[in-house]
Amino acid sequence: MKEPPPDIAERIAKMTFAAIYPLYVEKIEKKGRTQKELNEVIKWLTGYDEKKLKSLIDDKATFEAFFKKCNLNPNAHFIRGVICGYRVEEIEDPFIRKVRYLDKLVDELAKGKKMEKILRAGK
Repeated sequence: MKEPPPDIAERIAKMTFAAIYPLYVEKIEKKGRTQKELNEVIKWLTGYDEKKLKSLIDDKATFEAFFKKCNLNPNAHFIRGVICGYRVEEIEDPFIRKVRYLDKLVDELAKGKKMEKILRAGK
């Protein structure tokens, strides 16, 4: 399996969630989805409610801190597919896999997938 280079992991780890969150919002709103739906997807994956998300954004938490503190959904392993040229389920680095899980969910939201499918309902 082709794995992202380690320097990419380092760069992503240092990025702040506050810098990327508005890009997620912009991406999904262009496609007619809402920030509330985005927050629901993030909550499903990480356990973070809107108050905690706001706190992480205000504190300029890095992606490393963001994922280190989260309670990853036990069904996250059902997230499959290609994102940024890599199959999510084959990424070995646990941190990068979590980041790509979030990227994949945001993509699915932007592509108009139904919420119950995005949230892996019934799995």
